[in-house]
Parts: sequence; structure tokens; C-alpha cells
Amino acid sequence: MSIRVLVADDQEIVRTGLTMILDAQPDIEVVGEAADGWRAVQLARRLHPDVCLFDIRMPGLDGIEATRSLAGPGVKDPLAVVVITTFDLDEYVYAALRAGARGFLLKNAGTDLLSQAVHAAADGDALIAPSVTARLLGTFARTMPATPPVRPIEALTAREEQILATVARGRTNNEIADELHISLSTVKSHIASLLAKLGARNRVEIAMWAYETKRV
Repeated sequence: MSIRVLVADDQEIVRTGLTMILDAQPDIEVVGEAADGWRAVQLARRLHPDVCLFDIRMPGLDGIEATRSLAGPGVKDPLAVVVITTFDLDEYVYAALRAGARGFLLKNAGTDLLSQAVHAAADGDALIAPSVTARLLGTFARTMPATPPVRPIEALTAREEQILATVARGRTNNEIADELHISLSTVKSHIASLLAKLGARNRVEIAMWAYETKRV
């Protein structure tokens, strides 16, 4: 079945371009478009797409607040949101991921990376543009509030520590499987265990925890 995507951007030419790129993929279908954050939230709640692709700067309600409304802490059934923007600013990424986004891309990321981010979000993974991953997670580590990081409900195994480190470096499941010479299903099993032990909602929060605890 196709991955159903909602696209929100206040610039019509950008919405059209994103829609054309995504609709050209054999397993992705754009089911709705919005020109502002309020409309995006309304459509998302009505259509319940597999992935929402939101620009940050939109009138009325920006992409960060729209993301928080649909995927933030306390949302009972969070949707998968990928934030896309022209601006390579750390504070935007930090805010987007804290709001619950499963991915962050720059608009010059290219067709392949856009498709990968949508697929990752639909699969419960997260993808941050490789050009900013390490720098941004390092920024998170330096700007975290001075509160103790979450304690896992159960100690991590040696293999889970390995998986944790690769996730923090921005690796995808396939890349982790290749790097550690294990099956894709084994990777997914370990990540599911990490999510449960850390009380994390997605792999971005796993990576952030790795930085909080100075494992990376």
C-alpha cells in the first residue's frame, strides 16, 4: 500500500514541487495540501496520513506548533511528522524534534533523501539531514537543561549499547545491520527494546539520550 502524505508549505510553488516529487515515487501518495499550520492540523486530524511533511515558517500556526499539536508529548495517537525548511538553524531543529518530529530536512536535500525521510517516518524511524546530524546532536548535548537524564527501566545490554551508538551517529536500520553484521530484523528488535527501556517515542529521542548520558 502507498504511504499517504500530507504536505504543508505556505509557498504554492514549493507545495507543488514537493507533491510532484512524492507522487512520482511508486509507493507514496500525497493525499492533502495545506498553505498554513492551522489548515495542516485540521487536514491531518481528518485524513490521518501516514506522514506529514511540514515547512517551519507558515502563517497562523508555524510548523513547530503544528508538529507539537499532532505529535508532541501527551498526544494520544501521534502522527509521523517530517519538518522541512530552507533554514539550517540549530534552534529550528531542536524545537522540531522536541515537538515530536521524526525527521528534519533542508529543502535542498534532494529527491532521494526526501523519499528516504518519508519512508523512515512511515516505518517509525527518524531521519535528520546527514549534513546537520552530528552537529545538532552535539548542540543538544551542550544545551540540555541541567537535569539528570532518564534512567532506563532495565540496564542496556552490550549489543544495545552498540546499537545506541550507531543510532546517535544518524545511521539507518540498514546501515546498522551492515555495520554490525546482523540482520535487519535483529536491528529492529534491539531498537524496539531501546525505545521501551528509555521510554523514548522515536530513534531521535534515543540519540538525544545517548548525548545526554555522554555515550557519544
